Amino acid sequence: MARTKKDTKSHNPEDYIVPLIMNGLEGRMLDMPAPKGKRREILVVYGHHASLERMFGLMEVFNKYGHVTMPDLPGFGGMEPMYKIGLKPSLDNLADYLAAFVKMRYRRKNVTIIGMSLGFAVVTRMLQRCPELTKRVDVLVSMVGFTHHDEFVFSRRNFLLMRYAASFFSNRIPAFVGKKIALRPALIRATYALVADKNVKLKDADAEERKKRIDFEIHLWQINDIRTYMDTSVSMLTLNLVNERVNLPVYHIGVEGDRYFDNHVVEQHLAIIYDDVRVLKTTFDSHAPTVIADATSATNFVPPKLKRILAQQPK
Repeated sequence: MARTKKDTKSHNPEDYIVPLIMNGLEGRMLDMPAPKGKRREILVVYGHHASLERMFGLMEVFNKYGHVTMPDLPGFGGMEPMYKIGLKPSLDNLADYLAAFVKMRYRRKNVTIIGMSLGFAVVTRMLQRCPELTKRVDVLVSMVGFTHHDEFVFSRRNFLLMRYAASFFSNRIPAFVGKKIALRPALIRATYALVADKNVKLKDADAEERKKRIDFEIHLWQINDIRTYMDTSVSMLTLNLVNERVNLPVYHIGVEGDRYFDNHVVEQHLAIIYDDVRVLKTTFDSHAPTVIADATSATNFVPPKLKRILAQQPK
């Protein structure tokens, strides 16, 4: 159906996705032009188990305040992994890749950077390794971000199980076998169906909506590189970024009842790294928006104060 004159903006993520080819790797990038009169440049770096499509509803919210760019990182969202060019997806390598993207994309422009979960850890490491970029960041936002492995709330038993299982499956042959056996669509569907009543992504959905969300989860497991997923899981579970400072203030959004992180410990570590930590409250009650959240539901994830900050036009 054709859009009316009053509604000329597309709500289809495919209309904003463009190819991204950098450092010999092919991926994609979400590129949403700024509304008329808005000058803010906004870079969003998504987290561990995500894609451009998963984050699109949230990007529609940010797009009200400026030009939104969200790139895939190597091994994420269907992008080719770093293994293709002989590198491991270590946090340092991901941070260097992101730094190269920022320098290429923004050149002399200032930019607002929003990092989600693991994406914020990559952003933090980028700013530690390339401190000259801090002068180009006008607003820095952590959305359920983390900087140290002690922030996880898992039991020691589960923590160690995940840590060493991830290490094992980060190797080439186990990752290949795991993808061919454990990540078959039928097995993924059956696993999610067993835990649906307790899974935060599924428990609030009716049968039809639950099926759509499981289908999307299957898609995510299929497009994201499993070896990169496991290698970055090890990086997360051994993470320690508190030994180097970043000369910037940071706005941090934590959620009540986060099933992954202790908000108090997260804030303590942020205060060690950053010049100032400004905590923003949200009414959202889970670690991230649902896998197919639209702008209407995703807007609740963005605190009113952050909306007011983004609405201020940069100098």
